[in-house]
Amino acid sequence: MRLTSFTDFGLRALMWLAGDPERVFTTDEIAQAFGISRNHLTKVIRELAAAGVVTTQRGAGGGFRLARSADDITLGEIVRLLEARSALVECFRADGGACALTPGCRLKGKLKAAREAFLCELDRTTLAECAYPASGKAPPKPVAA
Repeated sequence: MRLTSFTDFGLRALMWLAGDPERVFTTDEIAQAFGISRNHLTKVIRELAAAGVVTTQRGAGGGFRLARSADDITLGEIVRLLEARSALVECFRADGGACALTPGCRLKGKLKAAREAFLCELDRTTLAECAYPASGKAPPKPVAA
């Protein structure tokens, strides 16, 4: 299952927060550390805050941090939350899509089972297990292929 950049950015930010859970981080700080769009990250953080995964503070000294212990947040929860807006395939959309292969398609059931197996595995992994170690340094920048 391919994750959207929305989910990718969310997971990276949460891994960073989990490495130093008492600290408040700014969107600028995280976006710069990962070399990602601040505006896009802001949307991700807004969604995580609405779901109660992070808390936000406005004003001087503001930013965001985990709302719950990283031990209580599973990767499956986060992926479900952040991927809810994009269907894996058209027929998984809330409106059922308009695929010409429906209702005789034999692929949908296989994709659904694979998606559930993927998410089930992520349900077994907590954010704490994937926390980026708190070192005071930014994570290494990705190397271009």
